[in-house]
Amino acid sequence: MKTRFFDPTRRELLAGLAAGLGTGLGTGLGASAAGLVASSAAPALTAQLSLQARPQTLALRPGQPATPIWELAAVSHLGSVRLKRGDRCEVVFRNDLPVPLAPAWYGLNGPAAADPLRGRAPAPPGATETSIISVPSAGTLLADFRLFEDVLTRPARPLPVIAQEANAGAVDRDEVLLIEEWRLRPDGTALPPGRAPKDATPLYTLNGQTSFELSAAAGERLRLRFINGSQRAVLAIKLENHDVRVMALDGQPAEPFPARNGALVLAPGGRADAIVDAASSAPILLHDGKEAHRIGSLAVSGRLERRAPLLPPQPLPSNDLPDKLDLRGALRFDVALGAADAGWARCADFSRSSAPALRAKAGRTVVLALKNTGPVTTVFHLHGHHFRLLDKLDDGWKPYWLDTLAIEPGQTQRIAFAATSPGQWLIESVATDWAAPRLVRWYGVE
Repeated sequence: MKTRFFDPTRRELLAGLAAGLGTGLGTGLGASAAGLVASSAAPALTAQLSLQARPQTLALRPGQPATPIWELAAVSHLGSVRLKRGDRCEVVFRNDLPVPLAPAWYGLNGPAAADPLRGRAPAPPGATETSIISVPSAGTLLADFRLFEDVLTRPARPLPVIAQEANAGAVDRDEVLLIEEWRLRPDGTALPPGRAPKDATPLYTLNGQTSFELSAAAGERLRLRFINGSQRAVLAIKLENHDVRVMALDGQPAEPFPARNGALVLAPGGRADAIVDAASSAPILLHDGKEAHRIGSLAVSGRLERRAPLLPPQPLPSNDLPDKLDLRGALRFDVALGAADAGWARCADFSRSSAPALRAKAGRTVVLALKNTGPVTTVFHLHGHHFRLLDKLDDGWKPYWLDTLAIEPGQTQRIAFAATSPGQWLIESVATDWAAPRLVRWYGVE
C-alpha cells in the first residue's frame, strides 16, 4: 500500500492543537499534593529512582560518527521508568555534567519544593543530591533539566516517567514513544536551542532513532504514550491506517475519543496516551507544519489469538481534578507571553526576588488571559497545576486538562485552573523559533 502523507498547514496544525484533538470528552480529573517532602515526618518509601545527568551520543547520521549530546538517564531502571500512583519515591540525582543542573518534573503537581529555581537550587557539577517525591496521580510525566538551557553547550534529552494506575484496563503492551527535534551542523555536531541555527539542518528522531520500528502482532492492543520531547516545534503525529483512540492528555485521563483526522497535535512537552489495536504494518508520520517526515513504523506480523473479542477501551481511572470551576468568582489576570516589559527573564537571569505574575489564595479559581504579542507561535507551560482551555466567549471550557498550550501570534487564549497546590511555581514561555530564549516567571498560591 502506498504511503499517504498527511499535509496540514502550520495554521491547521496549531488549530488542531487548540481544538483539543477531538470532541466528546467527558472527564472528572484530580489534583492532590505531590512533590518534594521532608523525609523525617513521612511514611515509608515505596520506590527508588536514581537519575544521572551525563554525556551521551546518538547515531543521527547513517555511516557517520555518533553525535555528542547530554541526557537525563535513569541508571536504576533498565527500561522505562515506571512508578505507581501513591508511591513515595526517593530520588537520587547525580550531576556528571560541567554545569549546575536540577531535574524539573512536568505533570507532577504539588508542593513547590519540587520546582527548580523557586523551590530548589541546581546541583553543582559532580554533586549528588537526594530528595523525596510523592506521586499522587497516575499519568505520563517528563523529567527534564533543559529548563537550564542557557548553560547547556550541547542539546539534551529528557526522561519519560510513567506513573501507573492501579487499574488501567486491559492492554497487551504499554510503550513510550518520545519524539525529539535536533539541529545538525555540517560537521555532525548538534546545536543547542536558544542559538541561531544558521546552517544547521533539522532532524527528528523517535526513541532516539531516525527510523524506529515497533513490532506487534495483529490484534495486539497497544497503549502508546506519545511525548513531544522537542524543544521548539509543534508537531502532528500520525499512525497510518489505524484508529488512534486518545485516553489521556498531558498526563490527565480523558473520556476515550478518536484523534482528529487520525493525528495527534502536540506542543513541545505535550503528551498524549492513545490506544491502538494493531491491524497491519504502517508508517509513523510526523508533520512539523512545513512538511511530512517518516520517523518510524509499526511492523505487524502474525496474529494474537483471543478467546473473546476486544471491547472498546474504557476511560482511565480519574485523578480527581475538579469536575467544575467557578468562573464567576475567579481571579483574572492578563499575561503577555514573552513581553520584554512583563517580568519575563531567561533562566540564567531569573531572580528569586522578582515580582510574581500573580498571587492567589488556595482554593480559588484562576483565569489567565494569555496573549501572544510576538511574531511567531509561542508555547506556554504552567508548573504545579493543570488547566482548562476556555471557550472563546468565556462561557465554558474544553472538556480536557492540559499543562502546555501553543498560542498563535496575535492571539489570546484563556485558561482556568483551581489553585490547589500551595507554593511558588514557575510558568514558562518559549517561541517556536530555534534561536528564541526560554523565558520564565513565577506565581504564588498561598
